[in-house]
Amino acid sequence: MAVAPVVSKRRLLKEEDMTKIEFETSEEVDVTPTFDTMGLREDLLRGVYAYGFEKPSAIQQRAIKQIIKGRDVIAQSQSGTGKTATFCVSVLQCLDIQVRETQALILAPTRELAGQIQKVLLALGDYMNVQCHACIGGTNVGEDIRKLDYGQHVVAGTPGRVFDMIRRRSLRTRAIKMLVLDEADEMLNKGFKEQIYDVYRYLPPATQVCLISATLPHEILEMTNKFMTDPIRILVKRDELTLEGIKQFFVAVEREEWKFDTLCDLYDTLTITQAVIFCNTKRKVDWLTEKMREANFTVSSMHGDMPQKERESIMKEFRSGVWLSTL
Repeated sequence: MAVAPVVSKRRLLKEEDMTKIEFETSEEVDVTPTFDTMGLREDLLRGVYAYGFEKPSAIQQRAIKQIIKGRDVIAQSQSGTGKTATFCVSVLQCLDIQVRETQALILAPTRELAGQIQKVLLALGDYMNVQCHACIGGTNVGEDIRKLDYGQHVVAGTPGRVFDMIRRRSLRTRAIKMLVLDEADEMLNKGFKEQIYDVYRYLPPATQVCLISATLPHEILEMTNKFMTDPIRILVKRDELTLEGIKQFFVAVEREEWKFDTLCDLYDTLTITQAVIFCNTKRKVDWLTEKMREANFTVSSMHGDMPQKERESIMKEFRSGVWLSTL
């Protein structure tokens, strides 16, 4: 039997008004400098410090309290700025652990990111007895159904598999009170727009929506217009997005055939214990992997043509050497 979608009534802006919106941080956003002053539950705070956090990052100082208050939130955040912990801490704070139903749904553009979100949730919620499942394509459907039937407080996943589980009635949405869209711009780039809309239609009308995106193109603004009610905007300034302790530089290489020798020179010059090398094509990943192995580098590579099991195995291998991937 099919599940009837819930149509939510949201405040709508006229199409022409959307182009006039200036996305700056909302005036009512305060900076909370420590985790201790965020009003977090004791068992969650213990998990935060056990995970290794000492001081919240710029995005965490601004966004966590707003999400906990129940506001719809648009947060601009790039990879490496603590965005995952931002919404994970917020989600965990809002859970009723006594209720073994899905209360928060997190959508991500890739299987690996959804899996990483699950790991962070379980680590931060280690003292809360939280149940969290990664619902991703390329894995056993029966296992998803079994885990969801057991009861999960939080589900992180890719839009396609999540929607499939909703249609099968394995993922029940009646208790969901928060939807997080992580790397929303990447999800749109990968063609997930309609699947995100499909998932949203099945959520309760009062569902809180949090959107995390590195960029805010027109399609993102359109999505916020349809999904959100008077959202708080948290846009960390670009100079605050630069990570402390990371040096950035580029090497101008005039010819393609000189790139590999230049890469080897970098390894001879710098002390590099681990590295991620992004290539612009899958074919280039395979070629560079072979070249580096011939030069006695310990290298793992990964791209979208590889089976999920192999990709998971490669992620584990990364801890011991160099990893190549398509960007």
